[in-house]
Amino acid sequence: MAYYKVAQNATGIQSSGGSMNKRDFLRTVGGASAGLFFGPDLLAQHADTPAHVLAEDEAFWAAVRTKFRLTPEYINLENGYYCFQPEEVLERFIGHARRVNYMGSRYMRTVRVDDKLRVRTKLAALAGCSPAELIITRNTTESLDTVIAGFNWDAGDEAVMANQDYGAMIDQFKLMARRHGMTNRFVDIPLDPKSDDDVVQVYARALTPRTRLLMIPHMVNITGHVLPVRAICDMAHARGVQVMVDGAHAFAHIDFKIPDLHCDYYGASLHKWLSVPLGAGILYVKKERIAGLWPVYGDPAPDNDIQKLNHTGTHPCHTDLGIEDAIAFHEAIGSARKEARLRFLQRYWSDQVRGKPKFILNTPADPSRSCGIANVGIEGMAPPDLMKILFERHRIFTVSINSVGVHGVRVTPQVYTALAELDAFVKALQAIAA
Repeated sequence: MAYYKVAQNATGIQSSGGSMNKRDFLRTVGGASAGLFFGPDLLAQHADTPAHVLAEDEAFWAAVRTKFRLTPEYINLENGYYCFQPEEVLERFIGHARRVNYMGSRYMRTVRVDDKLRVRTKLAALAGCSPAELIITRNTTESLDTVIAGFNWDAGDEAVMANQDYGAMIDQFKLMARRHGMTNRFVDIPLDPKSDDDVVQVYARALTPRTRLLMIPHMVNITGHVLPVRAICDMAHARGVQVMVDGAHAFAHIDFKIPDLHCDYYGASLHKWLSVPLGAGILYVKKERIAGLWPVYGDPAPDNDIQKLNHTGTHPCHTDLGIEDAIAFHEAIGSARKEARLRFLQRYWSDQVRGKPKFILNTPADPSRSCGIANVGIEGMAPPDLMKILFERHRIFTVSINSVGVHGVRVTPQVYTALAELDAFVKALQAIAA
């Protein structure tokens, strides 16, 4: 059995065990700082290094890698579903759970609301929007389904989406069709467009005078294709159509601010590229669109207050607190640096097989149209078989995609992925193809 092991930091931070002492309690009260994660020397050393240059600095990224506890049992190239936390973020998350448990009802009644507002404010700053336009949800599905269900649909109204969109949101649109008599229209996103207009026109041709909502992915989850969101939004708005963006794989992956996209609604999961503990997402609603949405659950907040869409009841609020630490870790690296590294990693391996006999790349050839995610197939091999062989023979974990014209395995490295791991992946693909 072929297996490649990469050297890593084997020391994990242990939890404090039984009771919480004063030092541990105070340590969880505030958010983490960048210096606590990497130390001032490493950050200062690279303060002026351009992102595209730092992307290829293996010593820097090896230092980042030591912040994660990685299994030696296999190479993980399926980080897009759920990316675990750095060890320090995980330990702080455990500390938050201990703090909430330590204070009990007093925390829930006197501290929780202010804590969540502080975290929400930091998230809004990362997203580039006002806290009054953003709420913390559980994931992208909850965020976007809240919008879809909150629309005041009439019989005959239309929504437009792509066959490549995520199934959970398509299911919600189908439920609205059953319930309200609205109609859903589907398009196919080109795999390798030659220009932004090629993509914009696919959506433009599907809009009609009855179209009320257009759903688009910021980054297609199965191929990594980054869409020209702003151009699509401007086109749709010129036709009186609102736009909802699925940003599950774009937020904290590529460097952008939500208002610059000109969209009306934006949803994302934070447990993916931001490495937040499971159970956190965001929903952005442009200020003037809030009043027009019905909440899923009854809430006393005014119609124009986004909080009406965030009636969560009693929930595991220590997850919300973990967001703050994940943001600190993300910002210590820097959004532009992270994007550059992820794009470099993807092109590092995909350029070695693109255009070669037997290999099928389901991700655009233009480097500007993708980032860390790519999809590769082998002629004559079913994607589930390719995924199985990669894992069982080569100890490389991926996920198979075998639908809507995309047949291959999705490959999602992360900031801790080493070039040696990608070399092992390419070598495995070449062996399988041969």
